[in-house]
Amino acid sequence: MNNEYEFWLLDLDGTLVDVEETYIHQVGREVGDRLGVSISDRQAEHLWYGFDDTRERALAEVGLDAETFWATFHNVDEPGARAAATHIYPDAPAFVAALDAPTGLVTHCQEYLTKPILERMGIDDWFDTVVCCDEETGWKPDPRPLELAMERLGVAGNGHAGAMIGDDPRDVGAAHNAGLDAVHVDRHDQERLGGVVDRGRRVTALTDLVQ
Repeated sequence: MNNEYEFWLLDLDGTLVDVEETYIHQVGREVGDRLGVSISDRQAEHLWYGFDDTRERALAEVGLDAETFWATFHNVDEPGARAAATHIYPDAPAFVAALDAPTGLVTHCQEYLTKPILERMGIDDWFDTVVCCDEETGWKPDPRPLELAMERLGVAGNGHAGAMIGDDPRDVGAAHNAGLDAVHVDRHDQERLGGVVDRGRRVTALTDLVQ
């Protein structure tokens, strides 16, 4: 295994696991129905992944403010259904199994969703710490969630070399802001989802990092 890093931080959705498109579309339609607007499948994808400013533009297109949308979204996105619609990327188990250094999960997925997903997938023992971003910790690309994970792993402020792996431009930005190397795993059609990651090392599968 690549041993140039003394610790690893990983994103969850889009990096280790992902959700079936049909579920994303279903949630988008249900949120729209409850709020009296029509949310297309493409808009649902932009709202879900939110690369660059696509989320803000999608909200503007349907005439919703972020607070109203997310309050309804979190009522619709039920933990059990979300976990049932989630799959593990086939390259993830081999990669994580090969890690021989402290490993943290830093995700925008909220705790009430993250725990059922990790348990259902049987991967809750993959990580030495789990940080679910919130208003207190901040949101990637803010470095604070990564710094919190590093503190818990005992590698903060000691000159340890580490990397953050994610599928989203915000993961790459957070890595740079926290002074870490960034690895972008290219899981999506970036242009279709509204953004192109142009910083950090790029791989098409996590197993590309295994030596």
